[in-house]
Amino acid sequence: MTELLTKERVLEALRRIEGPGSHADIVAEGLVSEIVINKGKVYFAISVDPPRSREFEALRQAAENAVKALPGVDAVMVTLTADRAPGGAESGGNGSGDRPQGSFARPGAARDARHRPGGVPGVANIVAVASGKGGVGKSTTAVNLALAFKEQGLKVGVLDADIYGPSMPRLLGIKGQPQQVGNKLAPMEAYGLKVMSMGFLVDEETPMIWRGPMVMSALSQMLKDVAWGELDVLVVDMPPGTGDAQLTMAQQVPLAGAVIVSTPQDLALIDARKGLAMFRKVDVPVLGLVENMSTFVCPHCGERSDIFGHGGARSEAARLGVPFLGEVPLTSAIRVTSDEGRPVVATDPASPEAEAYRSIAARALGELERNRAAARPAPQIVMEN
Repeated sequence: MTELLTKERVLEALRRIEGPGSHADIVAEGLVSEIVINKGKVYFAISVDPPRSREFEALRQAAENAVKALPGVDAVMVTLTADRAPGGAESGGNGSGDRPQGSFARPGAARDARHRPGGVPGVANIVAVASGKGGVGKSTTAVNLALAFKEQGLKVGVLDADIYGPSMPRLLGIKGQPQQVGNKLAPMEAYGLKVMSMGFLVDEETPMIWRGPMVMSALSQMLKDVAWGELDVLVVDMPPGTGDAQLTMAQQVPLAGAVIVSTPQDLALIDARKGLAMFRKVDVPVLGLVENMSTFVCPHCGERSDIFGHGGARSEAARLGVPFLGEVPLTSAIRVTSDEGRPVVATDPASPEAEAYRSIAARALGELERNRAAARPAPQIVMEN
C-alpha cells in the first residue's frame, strides 16, 4: 500500500539536508517555508542569506531531489527566497552599468534579445498590465490586449503574475498542467498565445498562503524556468495594488512599458494614480491609461447608462501627462466570453468590444515604438540564480 504524501513526510526528507555552515538540518534551522501539496506536486521555499544566495543552488537542488524521491511525488518546485536590493554588485546585470534597451520589436526581432543582459531569453519586450486595485477588469483587459497584439502578427505570451488570484486558466479556457521539457516547463497554449500561471499548478480553490519573498521567487521561476521560445511581447498580468510584490516585480523585470487599467469613478482613479506613480518611481514607461467598464448600452432599448461614470480616466491621463489608450464598454458579451474561456477578441473579432481592445492595443504599440525611437532605457532585471 502506497504511503500518503503528507507535509510531515516532506519535512522528514528535508531533515536529511544539512543547513549552510552548520551541522543542523534545514528544517531545524527554520529555513523551510510553508509546504503546499497538490496532486503529487510539492511547493516550498528555502530562506537564504541574501549576500550568499548564489551559493545555495546546490542546496536547493539537494532539497528538490530529496523530496522528488518520495513515493507519490510527481514534481517539486523549490525556490530560494532572499530580499535583494535592485542594482549594485548583486543585481545580476552585466557589471558595466549598461541597461538593456526597452524597445518594441517587430516579428522575429526576439532573436536580437536572446542574449540581452538581464532579460528573459528570447523575449524582446515585456509589457505589464496593472491596476491600483482589484475588480476593475485588469486580467480581462490583459488577455484581450495580448490577443490583439497577436493579430498584428506578433509572437505573444502571457504571464499570470497574480499568484494569489490567478485568472488566466479560466479566461483562456485552459485545463491541464504544464509538462517538463528538460529543466524547464513548457508553457500552456490557447488561441495562439503561450501562457504560464500558478493556476495551472494549483487547484482553483487552493489558497496560496505564501509570504512576499516566496511569491517573488515563484514569479522569478515562472519567468526564467519556462521555455517561452521567441516572443515579441510577453504580457504580464500584474497583481492588483502597489505592495511589495508589485514593486519588486517592477524593479526586477526589464519592463518595456506598463498599461494602467481603471474604471471611471474617482475611487478607482485614486488607486490608479498610485499604480502610475509606482511605475514612474522605478523608471518604467507608462504606455497609457485604459478606462474599463466605461459605459453601458442596454441591449434591449439602446439607452446609454454611465453606471461607473464616464471619461474619468481620459481626464486623469490628461492631468497626469500620460497617453489615454481608449475605453472598453461594460457589456454582457465581455463578461460571458470571459467566464466561458472564450475571450471576445478571439471569438467575436467583428464585435464593438473586440474593436475597442484592438484600438487600445494599436495605441499601446505606438507608444512602444515612440519609446524605442527615443531610446528610453528599461530597468535592469534582478533575478536569483
